This record gives sequence, structure tokens and C-alpha cells, in this order.
Amino acid sequence: MTLAPGAIAEDSYAAALALLQDRRLVVLTGAGVSTDSGIPDYRSPGSPARQPMTYQQFVSGPQERQRYWARSHLGWRRMGSAVPNAGHRALAAIDPELLITQNVDGLHEQAAPELARSGRIVPLHGRVADVICLSCRTLSPRRALQERMEALNAGWAEAHADVETRPDGDVALEETQDFVVPDCEICGGILKPDVVFFGENVPKDRVTRCMDAVDALAEESSDSELRGERHEGKGVLLVAGSSLAVMSGYRFVRRAAKAGIPVVIVNRGATRGDGEATYKLEVGTSEFLTEVASRRA
Repeated sequence: MTLAPGAIAEDSYAAALALLQDRRLVVLTGAGVSTDSGIPDYRSPGSPARQPMTYQQFVSGPQERQRYWARSHLGWRRMGSAVPNAGHRALAAIDPELLITQNVDGLHEQAAPELARSGRIVPLHGRVADVICLSCRTLSPRRALQERMEALNAGWAEAHADVETRPDGDVALEETQDFVVPDCEICGGILKPDVVFFGENVPKDRVTRCMDAVDALAEESSDSELRGERHEGKGVLLVAGSSLAVMSGYRFVRRAAKAGIPVVIVNRGATRGDGEATYKLEVGTSEFLTEVASRRA
């Protein structure tokens, strides 16, 4: 049942909460979960037009990489200081079977380290806190690269302190030709954030892991103990803060709906999956997830 903005019936809201109260859950999150941490998204009303760099652009030449890293260097200084909000903390308390996130900010891992250590957080598009060399495939921490860029571009951040922050750790900056981009310290290769750019595919093992978790929700359980809890009936796919505009996330909604698995979508604004939702609620994700966590405690 899709609910229009400002017209959320109390019985539908209550029904969605009741559905989520004691069922097995797989949760899919998007940028809307992180807006309360000060990280803007692309699809809320008034958000900036999205012009992300594609993988093909990134590898096309040094000028494109210079443009990317100059903007990202400034954006990271802001995203890197963000902290988990009430929605992230609520999801840690909810402790889902699997938490699939389309976000690259790493805030779910900060809020739920035990969930991360158990392998039950899948950063579908990678994490901006990690850097990979496209030649030798060495992974390294982003903070180390930030320090190298700070040293090579002294005063850069201070000179551009007033630029507008954009989603995905980006800023609105056009003059980037003076920025110095470091190469891999091991082989001299091209460094790229270990995230999935437009034009790249999500690694197959991540997709398979997520699909398997969604498929498992279709299995009926009655008075069975799963991690010490009692659950009855099919599990539920909960989508929080995602417009599902890209197929990488929307495919899980399609998979669940086709299998008859209930789908609850919580997002301000229309989503691509509204037609497949059992309940669509246009409410704040932090508030709703906190209520779900309280009901499941």
C-alpha cells in the first residue's frame, strides 16, 4: 500500500511496524539514511543535479583524475568527520540478517562494528574510506592518501573552504588544474577510491550474497529460533532512504516481490519500487528505524 506525502494513515503505519516487529529482516539502505549525519543526497527536494564521474572518465586521462581527486580531497575532509545518526544506531540495535547499503560513507560500520565483523554488512558500492591501485590492486586506507595530498597541496583546502558540499564526498569545484595527484607508492599506478563508479559493475560475489539473503526470507519459519529470537512466517525486506533509481538496489526489491516476500519502503519521495511495496511510508528514516528498534527490543 503506497501512501501519499502527508497522508500516512495511522493504521498503515502501525501495520508496517507490526510486520517488522518480529520477522527476520534484510535491510537495504540508501543516501536518505545519512542525511541526518550532514551528508546530502541527490534526490531529495532541492538536491543538486547529479553529475557523477564515470569509470570511463576516470581512467581516460590525468586531467579527469585531477578533477576527481581535487574535489574528493575537499569532500572527504567533511564526509570523514561525519558520525552515525539515530537511524544508523537503530539499525545496529535491529541486528538484521543482512544489512545491504548503497552508501559509501562507512557510517553503518561505525555504528554497528559487531555487525560488520560478523560479515553481515555488505557495502554494495564499496567504501570511500578505502583506496585501490588499478595496477597492483593494493588496498590502502584513504586517510593515508589524504595526508599525502595535504602535503602535496599545501593551502589547497583553506583556499577553497567555502565551496558547496555535494553527495558522495564531492564538492562543487571547477578550478582543479593546479591540484597534484599522488600515484601508488608501491608501483606508481593509478589510485582510485574502492567504490563502484557509474559504468562499473557491482562485484558478483556481493550481489550473490545479497540475493541469497533475500531468497532466504521466503522460507517460512514458525516458532523457530534464529540467533535466539522467535520468528513466524516469511521475512521482510526493509528499504530505508533509497529512491531505488539504480538497478543495483532495485533488483533486490524485484526479487523479493516476485517471491512473495513483504517489502516495506521508508523514503521521502517516490521510489522506483513503490509499485512492489507492501507498505510505502513517507516518513523520516531515523525516526521510523528508532521505532522499529524499540518494538523489536
